Amino acid sequence: MSRQIGVRLPEDLVAFVDQEVDEGRAASRASVVIRALEREQRRLIAARDVQILTTVGDDPDMDSLAEHVVSMPLAVD
Repeated sequence: MSRQIGVRLPEDLVAFVDQEVDEGRAASRASVVIRALEREQRRLIAARDVQILTTVGDDPDMDSLAEHVVSMPLAVD
């Protein structure tokens, strides 16, 4: 389910969004905004995880998981 909201953006950001659509890198303005918000959401989750891991300290299970993850290909949108 989705919900429509209205936002005001600076002209330069609107131009960027429109360029993404015009050049075929996005299907719509909404898809550009969704992609950006999802990326920001992932960034905040990762920052929270870093904070947790630095507070907790070393964990052998997490260390081996991290070693495994860095060997995986990175999917970039």
